[in-house]
Amino acid sequence: MSRYIAITDIHGELGKLENVLSKIETRPDDIFVFMGDYIDRGPDSKGVVEKVIEISKQFETITLIGSHEYALLHAKTDDYYDYLFWNYGGPATVKSYGGRFENILATHGNFFRNLKFYHLTNDYLFIHAGIDPRYSLEEQSEVDMVYIRSAFYRNKHNLPQKIIFGHTEFDAPLIQDDKICIDLGCGKYKNAKLCALILDNGKEEFVYSD
Repeated sequence: MSRYIAITDIHGELGKLENVLSKIETRPDDIFVFMGDYIDRGPDSKGVVEKVIEISKQFETITLIGSHEYALLHAKTDDYYDYLFWNYGGPATVKSYGGRFENILATHGNFFRNLKFYHLTNDYLFIHAGIDPRYSLEEQSEVDMVYIRSAFYRNKHNLPQKIIFGHTEFDAPLIQDDKICIDLGCGKYKNAKLCALILDNGKEEFVYSD
């Protein structure tokens, strides 16, 4: 049975991504799930996207959208998301793409436009931020799936799957009966680690960058 390797909220920290990957002894049938926020804040958003694309050529890879990619894709058509992009780390992304906003989608537009909102298996739901526990998966709004916080992680949900998510940073993985958050603040705080979660036939292993 294939393992799932979940990683989220890299935020331009290519060095931390490469470091955590170096600690994982991969298997040919591993499935990588990247749960969004590849960009902003850290120094090499472009390099992170290129690394994820490189991994996708070697392993089955699922790429999900995060709040920062959502803001990026809506920045030119919505003033609110334009504000979010430029005030929550976007300038670092623009710099990594040569100093022009237009270069981002010109270079990796297909990558960003094809990101999924979630990935569902028999045992897990992988998603960036979470779901509104009041509604079914089919009724979730796009905005909640990439932006929801306490209304999700402070309440039980009704899905049979365990939810693996990021978006809200904690000092250590948040482990609850029905959900696990692996965002430790990478890119937001200088010394924050990047965390990978390996799911192997019911076993959960956490791997951290230095």
